[in-house]
Amino acid sequence: MALLETLVVVLGVALVAAVLVFAKTKLFPVAEDEEPREDVAEYIAMMVSVLYAVVLGLCLVSVWDTRTSAADHVQAEASALHQTYLLADALPADQRTSLREAARTYAGHVVDVEWPAMVAREPLDQEGWTMLEQLRHASAVSDTDKVSAQLASQEVLAQLGYVDDARRGREAAAQERLSPVLWTGLLIGGSLTLAFMFLFGIKRSTTHVVMVMGLSGFIAFTVLLIHQLDSPFGEMLGATPDAFIRYFA
Repeated sequence: MALLETLVVVLGVALVAAVLVFAKTKLFPVAEDEEPREDVAEYIAMMVSVLYAVVLGLCLVSVWDTRTSAADHVQAEASALHQTYLLADALPADQRTSLREAARTYAGHVVDVEWPAMVAREPLDQEGWTMLEQLRHASAVSDTDKVSAQLASQEVLAQLGYVDDARRGREAAAQERLSPVLWTGLLIGGSLTLAFMFLFGIKRSTTHVVMVMGLSGFIAFTVLLIHQLDSPFGEMLGATPDAFIRYFA
């Protein structure tokens, strides 16, 4: 969802809340002899607000940790792949060219093929793993090669192990979603918080409208923020393939 669309949704929710406040004031005015219920209203509203804040905090922490973990996996994978590219200098000329070409092909596949699939939350195919296996074969040397080449080959295999681990983490992060239980608590808590603003409103209508608009707009913004962060490779706030692009421009 683009930034402009997000702002339109937030403003729309705030305006709908304002219209509902006006409708409630006109259709169900507060009677002059109605007994005050401020003590009960304040206590219930406070409890709902506290519980909603807890749920909101859990949602934000959950989606932010997932997004941060996804970015860390991408950086680790690209860095290890780049180290593999650099270590090719110590290999024989034919293997050096083969390993570097395989590394560039793998990076291009991640950026051009796998990244759009992760943004769309589609499962990744086996082609990336096949390319990783080709990298391992390209780094293999024989027992007759120089000791320096054999040591470089072992280090390349170690770096490819880091690539393997980071790739698994990246694939897992692409499929992670916020728990439906947390989503339910987030939506119900926001609805209850706004409902108490209507049921136990302030008698001054202008102040009531401003408070409800601000609160409803802020809740809508927070929910949309969590929705964006819930896509760890999303277009707006998700991790980017900049690390691969930077190392393999």
